Amino acid sequence: MKFPDELTYTKEHEWIRDNGDGTATVGITDFAQSELGDIVFVELEEPGFSFEKDDVFGTVEAVKTVSELFAPVAGEIIEINEDLEDDPELVNSDPYGSGWLIKITPSNPADIQDLLDVEEYKKIID
Repeated sequence: MKFPDELTYTKEHEWIRDNGDGTATVGITDFAQSELGDIVFVELEEPGFSFEKDDVFGTVEAVKTVSELFAPVAGEIIEINEDLEDDPELVNSDPYGSGWLIKITPSNPADIQDLLDVEEYKKIID
């Protein structure tokens, strides 16, 4: 499994990438997609949706389960990955690339640094 060093992670298996322009991209980890199995549907809140840290911003449906998606930091959705509507399996095949879920404007970008680094994340899944 891959876990890019430049990302930060949550205990709920989401990742977040600081885009360096006041925005961030959020997805689920390689570990999470492998545990879920074949993803058949992704439902996300729309742009403009504001949330607090740990609020649910959508769900991922796999063949045998539905999993909620939890916000890694507080903020507002500015874009959703519309490609997932027709191609939800992108989350399985490329969880850190074309399988991203949402782009957000964090309420406090510094909160991203309070999440798990790659080594801390690996410890919780071992």
